[in-house]
Amino acid sequence: MDDLIRLLIQNERIIGNKNKNLKLTKEEAHYLNKVMRIKIGREIFITNGQGSLWKAKKLEQNFLEINNIDNPYFVQEKEKVSLGIAVVVPKNGFEDILKMCTEIGIDLIQPLFSERQVKNNSNFLKRNIRWNSIINEAVEQSERLWRPLILGGVNLIDWIDSRDSKDIISISITRDDSSENLNHWLKRKQNLLKKNGGVLWNVVGPEGGWSRNEIEFFLKNKISFVKLSETILRTSTATVNATSILNQWRNDLKLNNYL
Repeated sequence: MDDLIRLLIQNERIIGNKNKNLKLTKEEAHYLNKVMRIKIGREIFITNGQGSLWKAKKLEQNFLEINNIDNPYFVQEKEKVSLGIAVVVPKNGFEDILKMCTEIGIDLIQPLFSERQVKNNSNFLKRNIRWNSIINEAVEQSERLWRPLILGGVNLIDWIDSRDSKDIISISITRDDSSENLNHWLKRKQNLLKKNGGVLWNVVGPEGGWSRNEIEFFLKNKISFVKLSETILRTSTATVNATSILNQWRNDLKLNNYL
């Protein structure tokens, strides 16, 4: 595939331009003109974050010409198994979590708050604009065609109660020798997941660990505990590690023609 600069643009804006000329937003124009210094007449790739890729040509400072809108340059099918990471938002490092999990290949990101959260992040709505911008930049940088979805922040227990019955959830935990390694747990769940077609989630807790009430809730609801490492990981490290394990598991299934 050609090595061209990529720009993520909402699908509605792409397909809505029947005249083939797409007007750039102020931020998009700044990125192409000032940051990447794309000259008039040069080609770039644009993606809708929903699996499609088009070639576009810069016409002038604020416009792109898209050829063959109804026939994209490349189309990638959506993954048959969706991977989700749910994480109690830490005091520091959440933006790095968004970048790295997007680059690795997560499909859904669920910000949570819990009893032992260092800082109550109740202003999720205000921060959501920045978080989405960070994800967009990571999609462009990593050349992903499917953009992960970041969901609205919610209380941990409320979130679990609202999950689809097809979803499969594991809870990352430390200092519990009886917990199964996430890799081993995934191998046992692959037949069930293929049958149900839900989202496979791993939940990463706060720096202070899960509270007694939360542990009792997990046990009552028969949610599996898993461990990510033999060492104690910070929330940001644990989240990226879990995402990497999930993505490698899915890639192995595809390599072996299981998915």
